[in-house]
Amino acid sequence: MSNFAQKALLQARLPLAEFRRFRGKINIQRPRQPHYERARVVAVTNPIYPAPPTNQNCFKESEHKLKTKIHNPYNDIIAREVRNWFEQSKMVAIFHENSITSDDLFKVRVALHRENMQLKSYGLAVIKNALENTKFEAVLSLFCSHHSIVFSSEAKVARLLRITKRTPQLILIGGIVENTLLSKNEFTNFASMPSLPVAQAQLVSVLNSAAGQIVNNLESHQKSLVNMLDAHAKREDGTGDSSTQSGSSGDNTDAKKD
Repeated sequence: MSNFAQKALLQARLPLAEFRRFRGKINIQRPRQPHYERARVVAVTNPIYPAPPTNQNCFKESEHKLKTKIHNPYNDIIAREVRNWFEQSKMVAIFHENSITSDDLFKVRVALHRENMQLKSYGLAVIKNALENTKFEAVLSLFCSHHSIVFSSEAKVARLLRITKRTPQLILIGGIVENTLLSKNEFTNFASMPSLPVAQAQLVSVLNSAAGQIVNNLESHQKSLVNMLDAHAKREDGTGDSSTQSGSSGDNTDAKKD
């Protein structure tokens, strides 16, 4: 009886219905064809994309992407700042920047800041937006690579060259001094020139010397004439004195004979 109860009541029985879905292994590489109705719905809902033109190359695609770039208003703010730097600075030096560490660049920035100079770097789009249709448009051709700009309220060209000489990674291309565009050679020649007060003093001395020379040239003939007349008068006085002395000596000899 106990065996019957154990077999009848306690024995586990298998289910009468067995689900076969997802029991087999799914082949990802060669999936099973869907049902006709499902395949028709998938074909109807499949998106249709326009075929790309066969004659379009990668360069035209890149140009198209650049043309469709969204305008950023922040670039206009930075462009106004750059234009203000160019208009308010008496000296603007443009450098080509080679590979340089941040520590070396920081040292150059500190040395320039001690001389009241500011080292800046902007993107090409910002520079183009700032300088187009202005009097500084001629310097846009200098910004063809990675660059750095030095702004100064005073024309301290000699000090700038002395500081950047210790940093060969910064190569001078050109600049603007007193609203005049200068090349690299003209920049170095300007550094060897004296300052404006010294040049003014030299000009005044040259003008004074020229005026004094003109006065001397105008008075030279008169002075030479006066000197010749004085010499002639002295010569006549000398001959008259000698004749009177000779006449008095002759009278004295006649008196002795008598």
